[in-house]
Amino acid sequence: MSFCYRDLISLFNQSFADTYNTRLELGNDEPIYLPADAEVPYHRIIFAHGFFASALHEVAHWLLAGEARRQQPDYGYWYHPDGRDAEAQAAFEAVEVKPQAIEWALSLCCGFPFNVSCDNLNGCVDPDRHAFRARVREQALRYLAGGFPARARIFMDVLRQHYGRPGLSAADFD
Repeated sequence: MSFCYRDLISLFNQSFADTYNTRLELGNDEPIYLPADAEVPYHRIIFAHGFFASALHEVAHWLLAGEARRQQPDYGYWYHPDGRDAEAQAAFEAVEVKPQAIEWALSLCCGFPFNVSCDNLNGCVDPDRHAFRARVREQALRYLAGGFPARARIFMDVLRQHYGRPGLSAADFD
């Protein structure tokens, strides 16, 4: 199956441009979320380099963010770049568990392979990808049992319909 970021842009914008004044856009460098301002009258989720996985990841952050967070650049979160020490890596992973659980579900709804991102290739510490993946999986299973956030459910349904995918089960997250 072919995965084209243009499909994600179209599907996301059809789903949320009117109701949430938010658009998914292709970027060149680092991904970022920018709320509407005097120059651009809509919110923008900008993903990196046309990567399908980057688009899913950035959308997952938006699907999770509440109203107040969506009014701030990058949802008001800090981002400590690649090269984190053990303490900064632990803080990064704590913030990333929920969005990556949503990203995993979105990936399944597309039939696209999912890989957790520890995002610390040049860090002082070698992240434990297996432990982090297990925490992301646990969160995904909690969402599956208790319900994904409302906007995530909407987009998951859109993706499943577009890609002809079945509903999710716990076995999908193995």
